[in-house]
Amino acid sequence: MPTELADPRTRVLEMVKKVTTIATIPEVTAKIIRTIEDPRSSAANLHQIVSHDPALVTRILKVVNSAFYGLPGQIGSIERAIVLLGLNAVKNIAVAASIGQLFRMGKLCEGFTARDIWTHCIAVGVAARDLARQARSPVADEAFLCGMIHDVGILIDLQRHPEQLREVCDQVKFGTREFCELEREITGVDHQQLGEALAEQWKFPRSCQLVAGHHHDPNSLAGSNRTLVDLIHVADTICCRSKHGFNLTACRQTLDPADLARMQIDPAHVELTTARLDELVSVASAFMG
Repeated sequence: MPTELADPRTRVLEMVKKVTTIATIPEVTAKIIRTIEDPRSSAANLHQIVSHDPALVTRILKVVNSAFYGLPGQIGSIERAIVLLGLNAVKNIAVAASIGQLFRMGKLCEGFTARDIWTHCIAVGVAARDLARQARSPVADEAFLCGMIHDVGILIDLQRHPEQLREVCDQVKFGTREFCELEREITGVDHQQLGEALAEQWKFPRSCQLVAGHHHDPNSLAGSNRTLVDLIHVADTICCRSKHGFNLTACRQTLDPADLARMQIDPAHVELTTARLDELVSVASAFMG
């Protein structure tokens, strides 16, 4: 049973506030997010921020020349890389560089470490991006970002209540109950609530906050807010079923034709993304792992 008696919202805010090591993101990443969210910003504004971080410049050039974006030729100029990739893609690279460092906090339970959560988040990001691209949706880059951060709430549980999180994992592995249900019973909150609060504190786009907070229960949202949440829900299900990284959060989630029809996601796209998931994850992990 939960060790503290408080309403869930109060408990969530207290937990996020106390997690000092992950409660903030690097200032350069925060500046990039603010710049991208400002409709008046340009590639020149972004270049001015990025150029002051040599490590980020190196990472962006590595990505732009990788198979992940499939651009022709070798690009050595950060200005040209930003123009070719686009502002949202640069934001995603900066976020990946920042939050990827957070998934190093040790063991979740037998068979899984924090790095396995990051592997899973990368997989969900690339799967969601692939599904969006197949549908010719304009949210492909945003879907990738949402996938990368969707399970960040687990990090708070891992830091604040590692023994209770281990108990949740063990019960999921050897029982029949859902991960979120057990989290709420054992710790008082689930990783969706924690993730939404953390994404809000990081000042991530509202779409990211909603994905972090509802990716296991998209039906809890109004239809106008569900496009990306539905996409991540499907990608999460695919990746957990395929056992890419930490898969206990959605190992029993299923996708039936009625769900996909409501989400307006083509089952053929799901099959194709599933078939090439190993390749997609391998390419992305080469520069994000």
